[in-house]
Amino acid sequence: MSETIDQVEEQAKLKLDTLRTPEELASFRIAYLGKKGKLAALMEKIKTLPIEEKREFGGRVNQLKNYLEKSFEAKSELLHRVQKKPEFFDETLPAIYPRLGRLHPITQTIREISQIFERLGFDVVDGPEIETEYYNFTALNIPLDHPSRDAFDTFYTEGGQLLRSQTSTVQIRVMQTKKPPLRIIAPGRVYRPDTVDASHSFMFHQIEGLMVDDKTTFSDLKGVLHLFLRELFGSEVKIRFRPHFFPFTEPSVEVDLRWGSRGWLEILGAGSVDPNVFDAVGYNSKQVQGFAFGLGVERIAMLRHGIEDIRLFYENDIRFLRQF
Repeated sequence: MSETIDQVEEQAKLKLDTLRTPEELASFRIAYLGKKGKLAALMEKIKTLPIEEKREFGGRVNQLKNYLEKSFEAKSELLHRVQKKPEFFDETLPAIYPRLGRLHPITQTIREISQIFERLGFDVVDGPEIETEYYNFTALNIPLDHPSRDAFDTFYTEGGQLLRSQTSTVQIRVMQTKKPPLRIIAPGRVYRPDTVDASHSFMFHQIEGLMVDDKTTFSDLKGVLHLFLRELFGSEVKIRFRPHFFPFTEPSVEVDLRWGSRGWLEILGAGSVDPNVFDAVGYNSKQVQGFAFGLGVERIAMLRHGIEDIRLFYENDIRFLRQF
């Protein structure tokens, strides 16, 4: 009798592997689990067995019954899922992978610029975007009644604070807590009430740099900026320094790049730190000297990537951002 059970089980396993359609599944159910099926025939044989054999035989038939029922249900579910597949489903097609995120072009530019200055020995520092008039104006030699203050105007809060209009505020904070020598750059967002157009925004990004010790000269400033701009734009780039005015540096210059058919383009401002700034932070202006510079990150990114409208950086258009 045990051989009969084994034979039914082996036959059922082989049959289950070959089932491919609902019709074949129905035939299997009738043949093995139906009222006149092979499992029912085994159950009938229990009546003919001696008492001492019924218990063992019946237990084995029950095990086979459980196995067949579970296997039948699993096969039914599998065939049901297969039937739901599209008629022309090609299982060899590549899978659809999730799109990977990437850094915003402004962030990429800030990181690249920061890495260049880090190789030159500068530390990257950060500071608050909401500031006081002292850090944004007074300590930077921009008094309330000075005409230059209009160029650095910004947004004010109801509590009398303001959104910084340049990251030079970070330089003041660092000098108040650290003595020379120091080399720092301060990247971050700044705010000015400019009319928004293709080349202006009320919010943009700056990187301001500062170097202070007892022997830094204007020649050092030119050397650092030459190294930086050639690293960023290539060794063949042409650079020009023009006299200019900034309230926090003296003497001051604008730095231009020769840019193809467009001629000379202003790229950043720089100069030797004004002694009044040193006095405001507690440095002895007769014993220390240094230079400072500042550049707009968006301007750099627009030149390098041929972008004509600054507003594209802030619209979060995936079609634009995906190019970087």
